[in-house]
Amino acid sequence: MISATRTIALIPWFQFLNSLLFWQAVWFLYFQSNLSGAEAIILYSVYDISVTVLEVPSGYFSDRIGRRFTLLLSTLCSLLGCLVLALSGSFALFALGQALLGAGSAFKSGTDSSLLYESLEAAGRADEVEEQEVRAWRFSLVGFALSAIFGGAMSMWSDSLPFFATALAFAIAALLVFAMSEPPRKAMEALRGQLATLKTALLHPVLAWLFTLSVLMYGFSHLPFVFGQPFILTALEGWGLAADAPLVSGAITSAMMLTSVLASLAALRLRHALGLPLLLLCAFGLQIALIGALATSTSTLIIGVLLLRIVPDSLANPFILARIQPLLEDGTRATYLSLKSLGGKVLFAGTLILAATTASDAGLLPADDLQRILGWYTVGGLICIAALAVTARWVQIAPPQKTE
Repeated sequence: MISATRTIALIPWFQFLNSLLFWQAVWFLYFQSNLSGAEAIILYSVYDISVTVLEVPSGYFSDRIGRRFTLLLSTLCSLLGCLVLALSGSFALFALGQALLGAGSAFKSGTDSSLLYESLEAAGRADEVEEQEVRAWRFSLVGFALSAIFGGAMSMWSDSLPFFATALAFAIAALLVFAMSEPPRKAMEALRGQLATLKTALLHPVLAWLFTLSVLMYGFSHLPFVFGQPFILTALEGWGLAADAPLVSGAITSAMMLTSVLASLAALRLRHALGLPLLLLCAFGLQIALIGALATSTSTLIIGVLLLRIVPDSLANPFILARIQPLLEDGTRATYLSLKSLGGKVLFAGTLILAATTASDAGLLPADDLQRILGWYTVGGLICIAALAVTARWVQIAPPQKTE
């Protein structure tokens, strides 16, 4: 009981340290300064594709071996990835660093949320899952906000310093994992039984709908992450401020995260006021509208739209996880969550590779290429949200009301 309570208290701080990605606001500029715009897009795809190798095996590993050991592997891979990127000078080494970061993400994916829910169950506090997921999410956003502004400033002094600082944060996160404990779990089923349980989960109407939504929202959330930095650079060039792009990008990213922290403060009230299905569809709709705005203009005024990038995630991700967790079995929980993450990364990586084939491979990413790519994403998003809205009428997305 005491150990479970300590783990519940430590998980938000673990998420905070994992979110101290000091390179987040400058990574595209860093890659583009050494390579080309098209190669920078491909490098992000390398990150997502590398997850395809370990995403599902890491979930199975977590379910079989344990949550704490899996989280330790996650922090180690991420730490090494940051060091490789900081010391790289060629496309091959950049790709290796991105692959290591992808492995770190894969080992963390689903395991952190599984450990939180299972610790809440062990402490007799499973009914707090929504509140605790929102709290952990809020800690993550604060970490992103702080590291974005400081990372942008660091890059003005040394473009590799943000990667070294992030490696240090992952080292401290590993120490936190040592202080956590893992609740005892039920005896594991045989592999055939696990596969049958997993198949049942994937075919469950609510889980299938949320799976689809999560896959789509992952991509639309990361589009501004990939294309936001070249967008900012293009907008600033018109004002003769291109040299300040790293600092401006860091400031925008920091303000973006703080805006999302404010949104998370209202998330629970909106959840109760709108209901779960409408809240999730509104969050996805906001993502599509943001991409549509970026596709229409490269004006500096549109940079302000980037402040809303993480707001949809604040209004959706904690509640998706909270709705999913009670419907899953302990023996396949992390595997299912890894499959969900894998689906998002594979789909997004595939569309990015397709986008890269239509972009110029010489120097900076042209504004015309940027707007054309984002325009096609907007059209696809509108089609997807229409389909989700129609199918939501036949699926009980919201949890059943408790009867006294």
